[in-house]
Amino acid sequence: MQPLIDNARMFGQSPEEFAKLAEGQSPEVLFITCSDSRVVPALITGARPGQLFELRTAGNIVPPYASGTPTGEAATIEYAVEVLGVKDIVVCGHSHCGAVGAVVRGDDLTAVPAVRDWLAHAADEPECSDPADPTVAEAVQNHVLTQMLRLRSYPCVEKRLAEGRLRLRGWYYEVGTGAVREHRMETDSFEAL
Repeated sequence: MQPLIDNARMFGQSPEEFAKLAEGQSPEVLFITCSDSRVVPALITGARPGQLFELRTAGNIVPPYASGTPTGEAATIEYAVEVLGVKDIVVCGHSHCGAVGAVVRGDDLTAVPAVRDWLAHAADEPECSDPADPTVAEAVQNHVLTQMLRLRSYPCVEKRLAEGRLRLRGWYYEVGTGAVREHRMETDSFEAL
């Protein structure tokens, strides 16, 4: 923890760099990814403060849209699309994902009921031909595509997509190499950016 504290002490020592950020934000991208500490959106993309609006959830899960039940995820998506007017939404899954791996392997999660109930949103979709594969690459990639489909059920997303004012992108980040692949509709595969 001490190195993090030391960095935080030094971080604000050039206030002129941050003064413009106090005027507001206008990110062009909503970046939805996993809470995993090895996935750092600004590091992966090279984004500076103010360029990415982030939504991080265990397993980068986008819960099904339910108009009568507001969630933090739905509020974040709606705010990014309707208020900030992001032009792209990236759903970024990653190799070695503990959440997707737990679903694929059917891990017993009774000791962590909130995690178990959250992962129920993904229980029926991340197929994997080799559940013993520690990268769970195939399952994560399938999972990313499912989250992109879920996003289409959000009224604000559906509307902006229909108007041509929003794009959905599916990414797969390889933790061990740093490589990023994007889903290509033409080939229905994840390919290097």
